[in-house]
Amino acid sequence: MSQGATQPLVSVIVVNFRGAEDTVTCLRALTTELDYPRLQLIVVENASGRDDAATIRAAFPQVKLIESAENLGFAGGCNLGAKHATGTVLAFLNNDARPAPGWVTAAVAELRAEPTVAAVASKVVDWDGTGTDFVDGGLTWFGMGYKRHAGSPLADVPAAEHELAKDVLFATGSAMFVRAGVFAELGGFDERFFMFYEDVDLGWRLNLRGWRVRYVPESLAYHRHHGTMSSVDAPDSGRETFLLERNALAALYKNLSDETLTKVLPAALALAVRRATARGELDATQLDLQRGVGPIETDAVPIARTALAGFLAIDQFVELMPSLAESRAVEQAARVRTDADLIPLLRKALEPAYPLPRYLAAHEILVKAFGIEGVFGTRRKVLVITGDAITERMAGPAIRAWNIASTLAAEHEVHLVTVNPLAEPPAAPFRVSAASRRELVAPIDWADIVVLQGHVLELAPVLKKEHSRKIVVCDLYDPMHLELLEQGKGVADDKRALDLIGVTKVLDAQLERGDFFLCASERQRHFWLGHLAANGRLSPRLYDADPTTQSLLAVVPFGLSSEAPRHTGPGLRATLAGIGETDHVVLWAGGVYSWFDPLTLIRAIEKLSERRGDVRLVFLGMKHPNPEVAEMDIGTKTMRLSESLGLTDKHVFFNEHWVPYEERQNWLLDADCGVTTHFEHVETTFAFRTRVLDYLWAGLPIVTTDGDAFADLVRTEKLGVVVPAEDVDALAEALERSLYDTEFIKACTERIAVVAQRYAWPTALAPLVEFCRNPRPAADRLPGSTDLVVTDPLRGKEVLRRDVDLIREYLADGGPKELVRRVGGRVLKVARQRMRRG
Repeated sequence: MSQGATQPLVSVIVVNFRGAEDTVTCLRALTTELDYPRLQLIVVENASGRDDAATIRAAFPQVKLIESAENLGFAGGCNLGAKHATGTVLAFLNNDARPAPGWVTAAVAELRAEPTVAAVASKVVDWDGTGTDFVDGGLTWFGMGYKRHAGSPLADVPAAEHELAKDVLFATGSAMFVRAGVFAELGGFDERFFMFYEDVDLGWRLNLRGWRVRYVPESLAYHRHHGTMSSVDAPDSGRETFLLERNALAALYKNLSDETLTKVLPAALALAVRRATARGELDATQLDLQRGVGPIETDAVPIARTALAGFLAIDQFVELMPSLAESRAVEQAARVRTDADLIPLLRKALEPAYPLPRYLAAHEILVKAFGIEGVFGTRRKVLVITGDAITERMAGPAIRAWNIASTLAAEHEVHLVTVNPLAEPPAAPFRVSAASRRELVAPIDWADIVVLQGHVLELAPVLKKEHSRKIVVCDLYDPMHLELLEQGKGVADDKRALDLIGVTKVLDAQLERGDFFLCASERQRHFWLGHLAANGRLSPRLYDADPTTQSLLAVVPFGLSSEAPRHTGPGLRATLAGIGETDHVVLWAGGVYSWFDPLTLIRAIEKLSERRGDVRLVFLGMKHPNPEVAEMDIGTKTMRLSESLGLTDKHVFFNEHWVPYEERQNWLLDADCGVTTHFEHVETTFAFRTRVLDYLWAGLPIVTTDGDAFADLVRTEKLGVVVPAEDVDALAEALERSLYDTEFIKACTERIAVVAQRYAWPTALAPLVEFCRNPRPAADRLPGSTDLVVTDPLRGKEVLRRDVDLIREYLADGGPKELVRRVGGRVLKVARQRMRRG
């Protein structure tokens, strides 16, 4: 395959209006100087009213020339050209510009390497290459886009400002590239702008929808700035000023959030008026009676066209508002990023832009009066949804959701919602509530980001809809389907199989919908990567965006408090009769579920008690705090075994109710050793035993069965003892060492103190915190995503050659009968396709 065939087709669109000579010069460079192999050249002749079309056609008959019946402006002309383009990449180049040889190649390389980049902003210099035209874009708070450093000698601009690639708010329409699918998705340039700021508006909308606009200095073009405008208008006519003023207000109105627009729009309108009076040097007090009553004057007041332009711009902005309101509704519904997210791209939002004394004074007044400096600092709205009960007695999922909410609340406005009917939360610095399926609609509509776990997505079908633009984070720390393999052993075979299919579908739906995923360990990460690949999410587009996939799937383990535990009330020794101050206590800090092996532990305690009469085993909680979690047989079996061995209330103690979350440290600090034992199976391999973190928090030596991620941690870091599954003798010896060997206990405690710091909630949640600071849809969920390079359909002899090769293959596989069978199948397939079309 040739090099050209592996590159996307780029459609270069040039709009001409009374500038045929410039256009011919531009086309000459496009046809002779570029090093890119696949181009479609399109010229839109924008009703110049003279012989421009004939001149262009005579010079370049091979170029696709589209003649518009009316002058559509730059925005409409570009859109008309895009409708006739067949490339997967659109390039827009002013007719008074010319490209450097690598202009297209550099831009396409960026688009192919970065699937989250929708548009490339070229570096634009003046005609001789010494002056700056576009190397960065900025936006004022009142809606005016500007080219930073424009007009400065390039030598005076810091190298870092023009030689390095960077994200920008917009690309200049004089030389830019955009994915054709994305351009179509957004409806192209806004034709109401006619010209000026249509490129600012497009870039603004791209960023709001989660796409990036990337400045690529290697994509270089040369430009005679305003070459076209100077040939058809004069600076003092006021026409350009009118368009700039009107379009700035239109872009502002379309793209700012409700909260920001409420403050900014009145100030922007007032500032536009002052800008007009300052430009025209009008005496704004000439009609003020407070200055005194003189002769009555009714003569017309002369006003400069540049001043009149500002007033007329406001008038026509009002005229456009009904249609702009419709566009605003679309943009606000589609946005996934906040105004605050884009602040870095605005560069200097408080830049006054015009050096007129009276104007500058008004700018200062309005910025202060409307609190403009703080307007763009609105906190992002994050909704955390759990299916677990939120009370003082919380289990793992609720604890994790609570700490996610608590950590994110430091930077964002957070609402924690449980879909469990049991919601009696402790005091929190964030909003906490319960919601039914129907009641979830309102908080989801409120949120910018939704973090969910468990079965929650099934209760929020609005998030599954194809048009949903909410950023969704799926917490996959609990592989529910693997748990169900163990948990469902006592269920009828057919129901067990159906239950597993149902839970797997729940997880598949999350894997299909999510923009960012959390898991608890590197083991789980490999497991979920396999799931993502099997579900088709690990696509070339996602892979190209990040070959490490860290920006898609991050390890966020269960965490522990960053504050050391301390006694705040009675612990297990004061609560459970039969445990003295000198007894050696082993703590099982969590529930008893089917995938655990407490039976081997009970037998090990029996064996150890024969030589250590002061050993005590305490189960922290036998009854799950979530009433929707069914009791499991293993709990009953554990209590029966202990009773049959005569251990209950002597060496083994069962706390029937769950210890409140804020009181668990009192029980942990009364213990001498933490234990977790489980069977050897696939659930163990990918499990993350959250109770082990409590042992780390309390500085307890850990005894654990081999096979899970924490067993590797305990073994590697020497935090306790790892034992084989179902080995009573080894477990009894490990418990004895962890309870009675003072040197071993001291060494474990010292290492635990170091390791525990890694699992503090702020550290554990760092990937999620970072994502929420700059949230974007996953690369394959960005609106308008399409393939840049597609295979050309076979034509003519190529079709014949393919069919001959297939005939040979069929004859070789099975002779004439196989040929007839295969041909018959293809005929039926084609017939069905035609019937569907009909």
